[in-house]
Amino acid sequence: MPVPNIEEENVSSAAPPVQSAEVVPMFTLKELIRFVSIVAAILLSANALVCWTWSYFFDLPGWIAWQALPGALAVVFIPATVLRFKYNHPALRGIYALSAVWMGALNFAFFASVACWMVAGVYWITGASLPRFSVAAVLFSMALAATVYGLINATLIRVSRVTVKLPNLPEAWQGRTAALVTDLHLGPLSGQAFLRRVIAKLCSVKPNVVFISGDMFDGPTLGLDQLVAPWREYSAPQGIFYVTGNHDEFAERNLYLDPATRVGIQVLNNEKVTLDGLQLVGLHDFEAGNPTELRSILKQIQIDRRQSNVLLAHRPINLSVAEEAGISLQLSGHTHGGQMWPWNLLVSRIYGRAAHGLSRLKNLQVYTSYGVGTWGPPLRIGTNSEIVLIQFEK
Repeated sequence: MPVPNIEEENVSSAAPPVQSAEVVPMFTLKELIRFVSIVAAILLSANALVCWTWSYFFDLPGWIAWQALPGALAVVFIPATVLRFKYNHPALRGIYALSAVWMGALNFAFFASVACWMVAGVYWITGASLPRFSVAAVLFSMALAATVYGLINATLIRVSRVTVKLPNLPEAWQGRTAALVTDLHLGPLSGQAFLRRVIAKLCSVKPNVVFISGDMFDGPTLGLDQLVAPWREYSAPQGIFYVTGNHDEFAERNLYLDPATRVGIQVLNNEKVTLDGLQLVGLHDFEAGNPTELRSILKQIQIDRRQSNVLLAHRPINLSVAEEAGISLQLSGHTHGGQMWPWNLLVSRIYGRAAHGLSRLKNLQVYTSYGVGTWGPPLRIGTNSEIVLIQFEK
């Protein structure tokens, strides 16, 4: 459907910004050390299984020695993930990229290893001779193919289109479109070139407004003005609006918000604005993730239940609180749909119907995007890197 021409942006504040709560660290140092130790032990164990399986099935001696490199790549992913939030050295970016790719490859190599031993068990039970090399060659080739496909698939930006019907939709918004752009994760793996591709896709679909529901950043806080500079080249008739995700709050929040503001993006600081009669509410992740804070802020901004409204909140959680407050539509991201198998199964288990796509809780509709970027392993299998184009109808 053609996008109506809009002569003038009509943005008016309907309520003053609510004071943001202080963002506290997610972990104490002791908890962080314990968490890192547990994850490192799991990764080393998975890596050891893969190398042992290679050694046995491909008849390669000395597996303990030659697993050093893949083992190091598995373990270094954790400190590289932490350090990249404070440093922006090219060597660190390279190490992080290699370790992130290996994490994705290790995921499929681990399950290929498990499958090898399951096949070996079947041959042992039946008393047949096990063709070790052939079994391993097939299964690890499948793992390699999945890794390569996942890397390529993650680079392809798709547009997912959905029609959302809202009660009491203002006449001006009938047929208008909004682009939901979440989880760009701009940082070591996705920089200016990636952002320019996202903006080019937005230019091609011509949305009336752009909503960024968190995790625009994912890395060091240095050089962010240059990183987001491509946004200066793009504008939407009704504006670009942004709230933080959890990755935008690993450091002081304003370190991420200020560069976004300087390129013309409007930050919604736990507040409501009105766009041609449509109420737009934006809550940062820390506040939206706390049901008490969320309930308090939604009460303070005084949502008019007689009008349609849209809530930008990074994670699809505390949905009952939003529904009770009279929210018509919540737009979220965060889940990535799990990015790749088998994590998509875990994410679906955690978030249920709200893991991806359009779902409903009583009078509240929720759309959760896969996101346009990736976190950790830059792979996607069973999910897509997407921009969601939402068409509003009564």
